[in-house]
Amino acid sequence: MPLSSHRRLAVSTTLVAALAAGLAPAAGAFAASPAPASSAASVRTADAAVPAPDMEGVLAALNSAMANGAPGAMARYTGPGGAQSRTAGVQDRVSGAPMDIQSRFRIGSVSKTFSTVVLLQLVDEGKLELDASVNAYLPGLLPDDRITVRHLLTHRSGLSDYTNAMFNDTVPGFEAVRNRVFSFQELVDLSLSEPRTNEPGASYRYSNANFVVVGMLIEKFTGRPVSDAYERRIFKPLKLRKTSYVHPDARIKGLHVRGYLHPDAAGDPLVDSTEQTVSWAQSAGAVISSPADLNTFTSALMRGRLLSPAMMEAMTTVTPTDTTNTRFYGLGLRRYDLSCGTQVFGHTGTVQGFYTYTFATRDGRRALSAMANTSNHGAANTALGGTLEAAFCGKKPAPAASARSAAPTNPDLTSRPAERDLPERH
Repeated sequence: MPLSSHRRLAVSTTLVAALAAGLAPAAGAFAASPAPASSAASVRTADAAVPAPDMEGVLAALNSAMANGAPGAMARYTGPGGAQSRTAGVQDRVSGAPMDIQSRFRIGSVSKTFSTVVLLQLVDEGKLELDASVNAYLPGLLPDDRITVRHLLTHRSGLSDYTNAMFNDTVPGFEAVRNRVFSFQELVDLSLSEPRTNEPGASYRYSNANFVVVGMLIEKFTGRPVSDAYERRIFKPLKLRKTSYVHPDARIKGLHVRGYLHPDAAGDPLVDSTEQTVSWAQSAGAVISSPADLNTFTSALMRGRLLSPAMMEAMTTVTPTDTTNTRFYGLGLRRYDLSCGTQVFGHTGTVQGFYTYTFATRDGRRALSAMANTSNHGAANTALGGTLEAAFCGKKPAPAASARSAAPTNPDLTSRPAERDLPERH
């Protein structure tokens, strides 16, 4: 059937070897202990209890993201039975190229989890302490000695998020920084020019400024750019060949998805936002990756291959981020409690033109990464979150005739707006 150059629907299913077999422990990191032979029966029982992913539901969520303004979307699930993927729409509106599951894209705030892993490895190595004052390591940087390293990683420092003002007018704000190169200090100064949001430790307030300071700490204790730390500590050990941090180069090399930013005015044409330095985010959001690499990363992290048990315990100790008690934040890590009761850990990502979800179960045996190539359109972001419900909870049972049937443990993620990593006007 002929397809238009501006709107194609491509559905692909890929079955590959189980992810776990390909994960190599990071050099100097913490490999998970193998299960004893006596536990084989319990592992088989656990596999039987895991619901099969509802890939039709995953595709429906991708199509819903498209119906809400995304030119295309894709998702990749890995579990005990291997990997499966779905794609929909186009990754390039000009050429009409269909979405390709092998393509790379900007992962936005999922970068925060990469930054957290590096910093926690440095804590493991005794270079710094989580509950020490940031100013003890970066003297005079912050106006309050009470702000600790842990406060940065949990978004409880009170540092204002400079991106609220920067992108108050979405497209003009983006164009003003598309090719600009900031220093870390300049970004911190933008934050400090605004009032702080709360006392240190008092409450959760998401701020990109926190992870700019994390980048500064990484460079302080490695003596190298953050790009080197990512490469040496995560990308190479896990063989993430499609993951990179190329700041301040504005291009995405190789096969990649083009991102499209929605202007604030309804009906205005989408803006191709693919090429940009992402210097306004850096260690808070400038990593580029692919669905397979993101699945590998989140699975390896949850299996304990990157951090010590103590640091994993700290990272996954969470507090609520909203009043529903289904969304939580730890150290650079979100936890979502799904409608079926399953808990998944990972992060969301927003950068101009891209929404990303990448999550895994706590044992690392199941993982899902999804992307839609648009932003500033919250309905598309919320719709994309439906991939998590479908992948981890499986097909929803038909409504029972009896009013006494058990209700879901938690509401579906798509029943309320997605969490925002950047300000949005739609």
